[in-house]
Amino acid sequence: MWDVIVDSILDTLRIIPFLYVTYLLMEWLEHAAGKKMELWMREAKQFGPLAGGILGVIPQCGFSAAISSLYAGGIVTAGTLLAVFLSTSDEMLPIMIGAQAPAGLIMKILLVKVVVAVIAGFILDFISNQILGKQHRHEHIHELCEDSHCHCHDHKGAGGIALSALVHTSQIAGFILLASFILNTVVLYVGEDRLGSLILNRPVIGELIAGLIGLIPNCAASVVITELYLSGTMRAGAMLSGLLVGSGVGLLVLFRANRNMKRNFQVLGILYGTGVVAGLILGLFPVWG
Repeated sequence: MWDVIVDSILDTLRIIPFLYVTYLLMEWLEHAAGKKMELWMREAKQFGPLAGGILGVIPQCGFSAAISSLYAGGIVTAGTLLAVFLSTSDEMLPIMIGAQAPAGLIMKILLVKVVVAVIAGFILDFISNQILGKQHRHEHIHELCEDSHCHCHDHKGAGGIALSALVHTSQIAGFILLASFILNTVVLYVGEDRLGSLILNRPVIGELIAGLIGLIPNCAASVVITELYLSGTMRAGAMLSGLLVGSGVGLLVLFRANRNMKRNFQVLGILYGTGVVAGLILGLFPVWG
């Protein structure tokens, strides 16, 4: 249990710098950027899925947490959020490197994650803009402040912005700490081996279950999936489904920061569906040996 407590604290501490910088950016945009910066951000949003798909592949889950806050604050689009979630590799890359997996295999997985992420992100943005139109409404940082009752806007100047960002960061970090403790406790008593035995090499079912495990907002999910694949217990399609769906603590932050629960569950469903379908299709190609 002591290890669970320590791991939960370390998981949370790794996220805090990303959250704080993100909220500083959001506060600055809200208070100081002005209409020109807001216009630039709107124009840049159309390229968000491309940037998100590339940046998300960096092996850490802090970026997925940060992008969730940016989405809740209206800075990035749903397509950008989805692209980051799909490309986030979490613990997969360091584990594969440590296990001396072939460089070609690692590059294929990373490339697939980026390509799927970018395509899915652009499609979601197109649907949101062309079909849903004005039905999709983002919150902004001042609305997040009002919803959290943090009185952030009672503070003025650079010091006020720093304090506001600290308040939001502490709120999200506390939520992540509690959730990480619960999830780590479950993994402790259930066991990674038992968790992995649910998947094995079963076609279709393997992708479906791997996708569900990938949704677990914790680094343990990517660890289990990667190790099972490397040991030959999991087929390539299931591995891809699980790693595509896995987004670290990004989903936790999304559901905590964004009060539009309907939209959150839509993102969750699209993330899961995209990961499973992509795994089923890509697993048919004999290029993962």
